[in-house]
Amino acid sequence: MGDHLARAEDFESRAEKKLGGWAIFGSKYEDAADLFDKAANAFKLAKSWDQAGAVYVKLANCHLKLDSKHEAANAYADAAHCYKKSNTKESISCLEESVNLFMDIGRLNMCARYYKEIAELYEQEQNLEQAIVYYEKAADLFQSEDVTTSANQCKQKIAQFAAQLEQLRLPALSTLLARSWTLYQKAIEIYEDIARQSLNNNLLKYGVKGHLLNAGICQLCKGDVVAINNALERYQELDPTFSGTREYKLLADLATAIDEEDLAKFTDAVKEFDSMTQLDTWKTTLLLRVKEALKAKELEEDDLT
Repeated sequence: MGDHLARAEDFESRAEKKLGGWAIFGSKYEDAADLFDKAANAFKLAKSWDQAGAVYVKLANCHLKLDSKHEAANAYADAAHCYKKSNTKESISCLEESVNLFMDIGRLNMCARYYKEIAELYEQEQNLEQAIVYYEKAADLFQSEDVTTSANQCKQKIAQFAAQLEQLRLPALSTLLARSWTLYQKAIEIYEDIARQSLNNNLLKYGVKGHLLNAGICQLCKGDVVAINNALERYQELDPTFSGTREYKLLADLATAIDEEDLAKFTDAVKEFDSMTQLDTWKTTLLLRVKEALKAKELEEDDLT
């Protein structure tokens, strides 16, 4: 490990000396770039991630002096992947630099890929608002490049986080009835759109019922029984096979329980479904919100009687 570190520092020092000297036709930047590349690789072998990242940034600057935007963009990406292990903020900054350069040379697929990486870093930091921003950027670019599967993966993340963030904003509301529920609606539209697209793809058809279930759960969170029932009718029209699925039965049973304000019926419907197909954390969290709202309504009516 010590040998790698010593070699890395030597390569970096030699590169710096190259930059400080005189050279003809810009060759000093080429020579320095070669040495910075070797230094960065040695720092990686020494697991000195911050130093490796910093050297890759120097390498990127050399490539920019040589007007090699593609190589500079790759160097910034390499820097980001080193910083990812130790410094999320620097990693995001380097990925942004990489995206800007790839955008300049029309490499939209690479821009989409690195926007997605930025979104994932924000997700790890639990900064869901920023994660949504970058997943949206990635989805738009993936869509423009006809990479539909990757675009839909990003859109599902947007829908997932939009629904989660809706709950985080609830305490600030003066009244639930005054809420426009824009984040839930955003999630619903995304899930319905993905379901619609998936129907025309033999490989993705199997996932339609899952997307419609997610959309339906978001509908339940809005608490509008009429809207829920209208949505179920739309989903049957969209996919006639949906009405025969356990996903449809769960949504229909839950809609009935909400309409009848029957907490026990709501709980039984969730338990029945979960005993056959385990609900993931996201679905469980949202359904608990609906259950709590139903319980609160029940208690409110008990107080009035």
